[in-house]
Amino acid sequence: MPISQFSALADPVRVRVLELLRDRPKAVHELAAAFDITRPAISRHLRVLKEAGLVREEKHGRENFYAIESQELLTVNRWLTRFWSDHMNRLQGRRRPRPAVGDLFALE
Repeated sequence: MPISQFSALADPVRVRVLELLRDRPKAVHELAAAFDITRPAISRHLRVLKEAGLVREEKHGRENFYAIESQELLTVNRWLTRFWSDHMNRLQGRRRPRPAVGDLFALE
């Protein structure tokens, strides 16, 4: 179970950060501009996401850019898909696993 990832995703600011990073990597100041909180607070949220493996940090000159770490989000997606499929199978009294529900987090 990807506990550290779920813990990181339990905060609406961090979820919004991931939404902002969906299209392309962004600098910290770009991310901070989208919130009514301080830049140090954004940096703390980014640190939590980085420690959970959900984002990676890239230094370009004096700027720190953050990008989604797709592989970790796929891990969360696989767990949720398996959990949901198993749960639905039990509810329906099935013995054989059903096909996966589908991608819960579309990264494309």
